[in-house]
Amino acid sequence: MAADTSALQTVVVGPDAGETVFLVGDTYTVILSGEQTGGAFTLLEALVPPDTGPPPHHHNAEDETFILLDGKVILQVGDETIHAEPGTTVFVPRGVVHSFRNVDTKLARMLFMYNPPGMEGMFTEIGHKGTRNTQAPPLTISDVEAMIAVSGKYKFTIAPPK
Repeated sequence: MAADTSALQTVVVGPDAGETVFLVGDTYTVILSGEQTGGAFTLLEALVPPDTGPPPHHHNAEDETFILLDGKVILQVGDETIHAEPGTTVFVPRGVVHSFRNVDTKLARMLFMYNPPGMEGMFTEIGHKGTRNTQAPPLTISDVEAMIAVSGKYKFTIAPPK
């Protein structure tokens, strides 16, 4: 079903704007929400410190696309290992276990898109108010516990360790 775009307005988000949270050691900014795109997609930005990234997981309700802007990241998508450099784009269909890790010595910056939208609610619900373009404090166990607690609501699953 196509998104209803009849009432959409132009949206401009400046370089320091967007709703930003710190979560699991990363900085996440909702650039465009599903509400702003008429239900078409959600666009977020992530700043990922060296040697960090989310645990393996899969989304049950949306596809995810990653666009690496700065840094070097290794994405594990199913059984495939992808060594991403700036400009690399990776599409991950719903249901496929994936994770990424920053393997650079500096912050990695990436855009990621969810289609359909909705997953952005998880970040704003459990993240801690942050500032865009600012490195988040380190990962805490309470962040991981919060992610697990809302996984059913946002239809994603943390994969068990191999």
